[in-house]
Order: sequence, then structure tokens, then C-alpha cells
Amino acid sequence: MNASIPIYAIENLKSYKNEGILVSRFGHYLSQHQHLLTPHKHSFYHLVFFTAGEGEQHLDFTKFAINPGLIYFMIPGQVHSWNFKTEPEGYIINFSSHYFSSFLLAADYLNRFIFFNGQPADQVIQLPVAIQQKVSAIFEDILQEGLTDVLVNDDLVKTLLIQLFIEISRFQQLPNTPLSGNYNHTLMKNFKELIEANYKQLKLPKHYADLLYITPNHLNAVCKDFLGISAGTLIRNRILLEAKRSLINLDVRIGEISAELNFADQSYFIKFFKKYEGITPDRFRKSI
Repeated sequence: MNASIPIYAIENLKSYKNEGILVSRFGHYLSQHQHLLTPHKHSFYHLVFFTAGEGEQHLDFTKFAINPGLIYFMIPGQVHSWNFKTEPEGYIINFSSHYFSSFLLAADYLNRFIFFNGQPADQVIQLPVAIQQKVSAIFEDILQEGLTDVLVNDDLVKTLLIQLFIEISRFQQLPNTPLSGNYNHTLMKNFKELIEANYKQLKLPKHYADLLYITPNHLNAVCKDFLGISAGTLIRNRILLEAKRSLINLDVRIGEISAELNFADQSYFIKFFKKYEGITPDRFRKSI
């Protein structure tokens, strides 16, 4: 099946001295890329901090208000769009999925931050004024690195980015959040990775429980402790998300989407979608 909606690579959005990263004031960025207001995907990580402007955005089909002091994070492959009511301002940073690979020994370093987990509710954060001031100062430092006449010191930019991630993570982290190093946290992380790799073929919790060498009951208990939902719901949500991403493309037939997601037939896919979304795939497509 062909790509469902436009996918933009960071090479097409250069405005910074080094490849693999784009840093800009948001108003300037938006004036150059008006086509990004409509639904699209990125092949890179993306974050925006708003200092002015109001409106709404959709992140993987979940709607969020846009207000000053809001920051959001996106991982590669997510779908999003903006709709502004007033002129927006702020900062934007895009960086490739390999930007930190030569700098950090931990290949999965970004996964330790909640806002890079691919769950929209954790990716859109309203910051208090004190944190806004810290975040703005870091963005300004990164921008200044791009204005120097000498080559940008990538290590300094990467260090500033990590500082930004840590500041947001400290604010976002809840007192009762399980420690990232414990067994169940690792289990949850591995389960999510397995879903991402296998959701088109494996649709039942017992399949993943077998791969993790635990019982389905244990897997369900871990999911409910961390996310408040069952393992089956997590799998189903990923399948539905991919279906929605594909339905945006009017050139892809519903039967093709059904086959791509390995449903037995189109009618079963339609029943599945309607049961959990409340509308048929065709009606969802028209609503978008």
C-alpha cells in the first residue's frame, strides 16, 4: 500500500547550519511552510513551544487547544495539523532520528522521556510560567548557536537539547510514577516495541505474552498499572491508529487498508472499526 499522507523529511526543511536538525522561530517557520497546516507526517522528531497564539491542533487524531506556554513533542510517523485563530509565535526544533546516535552511547536514550512515547496525552504539555522562562532561555541559546559565523558546535546544541528534555521531564514526572529501571517498566517498554513491530500480524495479548515469557494476566496487570487500560486495548488502539492514518488518503481503498492490516476480509475490518470508533471507515474518512 502506498504512503497514506504526505511525509516530510528534514532535508526538505533546512534552516540551520548542520544537517539533521532545524531550529527556528515558529512564526518564521510557518510563513515558509504554509503547506504544513494540513495533515502530514514527519520522518523526524519534532517539537514546538508556543509563546503566543491560539487555535487547535490534531496529533494522531486527538484534538488539543493551542495556548501560550504550551509545548508538544512528536515522534516520527505521527500525523498532525494546525489551525490557528491568532498569529502564533514561539520556537520549533526538528531533528533526525539519528541526530543523537554518535553522541550518546544509549541508542534508546530518548525513550526514557514520557513525551516521546507516542501517546498524545503525554506529548502535549502546558508549562507554568517558571518553566516557560527556563525553556525560552534554552531555545534562545540554541538559536544563537545557529547565528554564529563559525560552524555550529553540535555537541553544545545536543547538550542544550538534552537539558531541555530533562527540564520538561522533571516537571512532567509524577511522584508516584514507577522507576524507569524496574522490571515492569522494562516489560512495558518491550511490549510497546513488540506491538509497533507486529501489530499487523499479532492482534491478541496472548501472542505478546508468549514473546515476553509471561502470562496474559501478568501482561494485563502491567498495562493497567502503567496506562490504566488492558493489553488488548493497547494493541487495538495501535491498529485503529494505523487505520485512521491510512484513511486520510482518498486514493487508498478501504479494502486495501483491510488487507494491509491483515483482516480476514473487508467486512470484518469495517465491523471492527465501527465497534470501537462508533462510525464506519467511510464515514470517518468523510469527516476528516
